Amino acid sequence: MIPRYTRPEMAAIWTPENKFTIWLEIETLACEKMADLGIIPASVPQLLREKGGFDVARIDEIERDVKHDVIAFLTSVAEHIGPESRYVHQGMTSSDVVDTAFSVQLVQSADLLIAGLESLLAALAKRAREHKDTICVGRSHGIHAEPTTFGLKLAGHYAAFARNLDRLRRAREDIATCTISGAVGTYATIDPAVESYVAEKMGLRPETIATQVIPRDRHAQFFTTLGIIASSIENLAVEIRHLQRTEVREAEEYFSAGQKGSSAMPHKRNPILTENLTGLARLVRAAVTPALENVALWHERDISHSSVERNIGPDACTGLDFALARLAGVVENLIVYPDTMKANLEKLGGLVFSQRVLLALTQAGISREDAYRMVQRNAMKVWECGAQTSFDSFLKQDADVTAALPAHEIAAIFDYDHYTKNRDMIFARVFGG
Repeated sequence: MIPRYTRPEMAAIWTPENKFTIWLEIETLACEKMADLGIIPASVPQLLREKGGFDVARIDEIERDVKHDVIAFLTSVAEHIGPESRYVHQGMTSSDVVDTAFSVQLVQSADLLIAGLESLLAALAKRAREHKDTICVGRSHGIHAEPTTFGLKLAGHYAAFARNLDRLRRAREDIATCTISGAVGTYATIDPAVESYVAEKMGLRPETIATQVIPRDRHAQFFTTLGIIASSIENLAVEIRHLQRTEVREAEEYFSAGQKGSSAMPHKRNPILTENLTGLARLVRAAVTPALENVALWHERDISHSSVERNIGPDACTGLDFALARLAGVVENLIVYPDTMKANLEKLGGLVFSQRVLLALTQAGISREDAYRMVQRNAMKVWECGAQTSFDSFLKQDADVTAALPAHEIAAIFDYDHYTKNRDMIFARVFGG
């Protein structure tokens, strides 16, 4: 079921009207080439262009009797064009229409998803540059590690989505294939020139070899790509959710005038958009395993893949389209608190400089094992005593440390600029130039 909040452009791709419109175009193009080859009268494609049509409700009515969607569609078309409908679908099989149309729908969807990724990348690039020098703490295991900048954080997510854009463009290219090859894909009842003509007109290319269906490894790659993009969305969403926690509060979703966070607690400002994105990512990824399992079909074809694709096609594409648009809005409007970032960075009294102290001691001739013990025993005092203490003061009181490093050298270690000195180089790698 297409979510009601989906952007109309994507929703329209997966309507019955669009699907049957593509089916009718495939049949018309096939007739054009068959007429050109002298296989059917030239009047047939002309009639299809002038009077060809269908009625969705009528197709549904017919399908209830015949239990076959393509036959129901062809019957509805025949009711529009009359006796010459006997030439339509000549030498073709259902999968020629259904699989080629599904490729078109996936290509149409990919184009919208590519545009969504490009919008998200633009938002990330703008905010990354804005906060290129905004110092904050980097965390591993959720624990303070070493200083970084918020711009570098965002640049990392930008790079991930840039890779996703490249993946999606390749997946779009791989899914853009057409099959008009007849039963079991031998072209025994249809000229390969028909397939080439339809493919060219539909912006596709002929499938290398179709066993009556387009090989489903192509579709598996497409939906796996959507799943990877969804995981990248969740990765950024989880980062924002963590940064919005009360104890952290380094960044948060925009909270509009009149917005309410809780029915019970008026003070609440919850990360509802990024929580929503986390859930949507799970739904999009849910399409990956069925798509992979669709690769293994019986012999030249079965239709075990059909019911799967009728669901994962619209659900994964519309869900991801919405998620990309929502995340771009979150990034564009994200509220950032540089002062809180700096305050959090300094909460542990300079422990974020521990590696620099360790390296300085080894460069002064202390073994790494001894240097590690010397640094750690002073660091643990800060952990135990809390933020009111300072790491450098403990170091300056440690005779083993000061024997190797005079006080002024210890003081020089506690310099945030050391951690941001390569940000321009990293930004050039990510954004170019």
